[in-house]
Amino acid sequence: MEKIASFTVDHIRMIPGVYVSRKDHIGNETVTTFDLRLTSPNDEPVMNTAEIHTIEHLGATFLRNHPDYKDKTIYFGPMGCRTGFYLLLAGDLESRTIVPLMIEMFTFIRDYEGEIPGATPMDCGNYLDQNLPMARYLAKRYLENVLTDIREDQLHYPA
Repeated sequence: MEKIASFTVDHIRMIPGVYVSRKDHIGNETVTTFDLRLTSPNDEPVMNTAEIHTIEHLGATFLRNHPDYKDKTIYFGPMGCRTGFYLLLAGDLESRTIVPLMIEMFTFIRDYEGEIPGATPMDCGNYLDQNLPMARYLAKRYLENVLTDIREDQLHYPA
């Protein structure tokens, strides 16, 4: 069986960043999948499900209400390994292109106060598994350590 592309990335040398994971062509349209890596794989603790869940709720709400990206957002959700998130956007895009959007989104998450959108029994199948303080901490850390002054090696997978 052929190894899928995401399993061919060197996770030992990978650092937190914003990466193009893949580009898929559907008819005349391109869908770009981004790897938003918040933690260093196999090098530091993974995120817990509660904070991942909160980032997912807040990030998806932000993206689907964004004036420029709401109609381009296809999916935002966690990686199974709990080291980051996938973001699928319509368009042939590059990592640097979405850094301003990611700064907006993670600033929104860092500063968010109040009830978590969609965190009710009617809206979510696991609504109690949320951790806003830790989600805010991780958003702040990603902003400070990656997004605010992003380097080239945080925009391209290790060779």
